[in-house]
Amino acid sequence: MSSLLALLDAGDAQPAAGELRARSYDLLGDLTGRTVVDVGCGGGRAVAELAGRGARAIGVDLDPDMVAAARERLPAGEFHVGDARALPLGTGSVAGYRADKVLHLLDDPARAVAEARRVLAPGGRVVLLGPDWDAIAIDSDDPATTRRLVHAKADAFPSPRAARGYRNLLLDAGFTDPVVEVRTSVFTDDLALALLRRITDEEGWLAEQAERARANRILVAVPMFLVAAQG
Repeated sequence: MSSLLALLDAGDAQPAAGELRARSYDLLGDLTGRTVVDVGCGGGRAVAELAGRGARAIGVDLDPDMVAAARERLPAGEFHVGDARALPLGTGSVAGYRADKVLHLLDDPARAVAEARRVLAPGGRVVLLGPDWDAIAIDSDDPATTRRLVHAKADAFPSPRAARGYRNLLLDAGFTDPVVEVRTSVFTDDLALALLRRITDEEGWLAEQAERARANRILVAVPMFLVAAQG
């Protein structure tokens, strides 16, 4: 299992993450007997949960290793290697579209949203979910260095602030009636330190955070934008 998949699994296992996923499914509407695509499906957890709600769930991910892991975990599931900007699906072929932690990885997120519009049948629902990488809050004795590291990590992504723009991206693509919710994922355990080690390898700053973790004083808060709209 890759370190990224292990980290995703640990994050997804958090109760708050489960509640956020459940809310994203609720915003898709009644899923019984309907086809839903989960873009950026990773290890397939959402595909399994959507299927459990009665949907015909399809997972798509650009990473072949993620798709292989998803197929191993859910042999009965349908998974494809594919790009969010060119999905291996027919026009108007799905009733629901969900993308979780995807658009910040693209230098042209509007293309992915236009592709969501293409594959959705008239009246279908779209749900976008993801973090704002430039707004992560970390408790630290060195706020100046913390700001620098957060901004540096954000700038390493093609579209680190895509999540705060989800609503406008959907409106620009012709979707209607957007609903915007913002939840905060809070980490105060060893997972917080694992997340910070993916932000930076700056030893001095990480040493302070490691000491905070040992003393039960670490805190990382990540704003998660959840936006749904009608096709």
